[in-house]
Amino acid sequence: MGAYTYSQGLEWAVEAGAVTDEAGALTWIGDQLAWNLGRYEAPLLLRMLAAWTAGNADALLELDAEYLATRETAELRAETLQMGYSMKRLLNELGDFPPPLLDELAVSSGPTLAYVWTCAAAAWQIPAQEALTAWLWSWAENQTMAALKAVPLGQAAGQRLLQEIGRRLPAVADRALTLVDADYSNFAPAFAIACCKHETQYTRIFRS
Repeated sequence: MGAYTYSQGLEWAVEAGAVTDEAGALTWIGDQLAWNLGRYEAPLLLRMLAAWTAGNADALLELDAEYLATRETAELRAETLQMGYSMKRLLNELGDFPPPLLDELAVSSGPTLAYVWTCAAAAWQIPAQEALTAWLWSWAENQTMAALKAVPLGQAAGQRLLQEIGRRLPAVADRALTLVDADYSNFAPAFAIACCKHETQYTRIFRS
């Protein structure tokens, strides 16, 4: 779906000197996991999964629009729309994905990656906590690969990063299961600034 082409602001953090080594990469990825994904994306994904399971089309479209509205820069917005499009196309080309769900995916004017991804997880009856952990792991793995290329770091450093981040995932998923709507927050101004700065970064290898 093209996730490897995005760094979500990490490349600018390296350019600015905020991330210069393995420890800095762990801090960046760990903080985003705890304060951004863990407090907003994770519980939102759980709500999407529940809405797909319940067949609540209105709630799904509302959540899809809400998620897109929280993509604070042009690059982040383009990222989720491009990956949503690519995953929808993949599901269609598999040939055995339920046609009614493919029709539902076509209703969204986006759709975002979160919308399509949770549709697939619900269709394949993946338990919510397992599905959420898989989403968080795929994000962490992509961020680690971005750090390996941008900092740069060695393969052993990458494995250490994934080991440590992997240890944190169950707690993040558990917390997301208990968060109420009033506690959702993706307030991470330094992250938003990094993503904005990346849009005008002179030399770069990633699309965000």
